[in-house]
Amino acid sequence: MVIGVLALQGGVEEHAAILSSLGAQVRRVRLPRDLDGLDGIVFPGGESSTIDRLARAFDLAAPLRDAVRSGLPVLATCAGLIYSARELENPAAGQQTLGILDVTVKRNAFGNQRFSEERTVTVDGVSVEASFIRAPVVTRVGSGVEVIATIAGDVIVGVRQGHVTALSFHPEENGETRIHETWLNCCLGATSTG
Repeated sequence: MVIGVLALQGGVEEHAAILSSLGAQVRRVRLPRDLDGLDGIVFPGGESSTIDRLARAFDLAAPLRDAVRSGLPVLATCAGLIYSARELENPAAGQQTLGILDVTVKRNAFGNQRFSEERTVTVDGVSVEASFIRAPVVTRVGSGVEVIATIAGDVIVGVRQGHVTALSFHPEENGETRIHETWLNCCLGATSTG
């Protein structure tokens, strides 16, 4: 199984290490040709406006959107959630998204980096320690979007729409592998070796 990691900026290596440990062949995706033959792709955390600008500069944004709309499974974390959203409450100047997930997202909902925190979150029945680093939250979900994780009762930090799973936190920061393993098994129908 070949899993891409969008490798324009952000937590690329942490995701690649986890996926490799679970038996996936990892390909760093920077150009449109890197999408060929992928079984799934991870959009890592980082700076969402930078990811957007670089994807457009490398002519990757439109092919990436087309690949996902054609069924390429996605696991998006933090900035990846922002980049996947249809709408942003507070975009950076000129910021665009792929619009592949029918949600509205508020960037930096937890405040700046000094307000980052660790929390236990349950996703698909799996409780994990998660890092919220300048994390977004989902403020609106469209029809067909399933809420898969909340904190503080009703703050939405995880959603799924079809083959796109998106989380506002970083499971990879703690070396947590179960989120990736669940995604590989459930969303891709894969059998991991981890």
